[in-house]
Amino acid sequence: MDSAEEFVSRVKAGDREAFRPIVEMYQQQIYVYCRRMLGCKQDAQDAVQDILFKAYTKLDLYESRATFSSWLYKIAYHHCLNMLRKRRIRDQVYRLFKPATFTESAEQKLDHQWFSPPLEHALSRLSADERSILILRVFEEKTFAEIADILGKSTDAVKKKNTRLKQKVIRLINEKEGEKGCKTGESLVKIKL
Repeated sequence: MDSAEEFVSRVKAGDREAFRPIVEMYQQQIYVYCRRMLGCKQDAQDAVQDILFKAYTKLDLYESRATFSSWLYKIAYHHCLNMLRKRRIRDQVYRLFKPATFTESAEQKLDHQWFSPPLEHALSRLSADERSILILRVFEEKTFAEIADILGKSTDAVKKKNTRLKQKVIRLINEKEGEKGCKTGESLVKIKL
């Protein structure tokens, strides 16, 4: 039993303070996952709070057949999907009333430097499922079995989708870097697709 499992057992037994170390263990990991899924710092921060609250209130539904981490990422995955659906509707309405000019804040400029434009471009062109597989596999270093559990798919399906996804991401990054007149492939070596 790992330390998260021990804290989960204590919370289930009535020790509400035992959830604090769980938050400390997973808050940053879940934030990074949400930031990459949602592409927006503020949305990711809001999502993390919602996800951890959901995890706390639904902790009695957690069964140790899967790791606590996988269970938490499953909550994060579904929460991000819901946020993306809502955003799509909000963006359609926003486009009708879009302001004429937009100035990027210093924080947004820093975010764009942190999350490279070719990679952000590739992530934005992927479906939520594809984006999640890429983030979980490359950035969160989850196994195919863990990803399958989080997404509710078979391990073979995730492996097959990952193989296709590699080719798609390479094409999208090359496409974006090609716009700038750059050669690539090297970007992906760094993120070990």
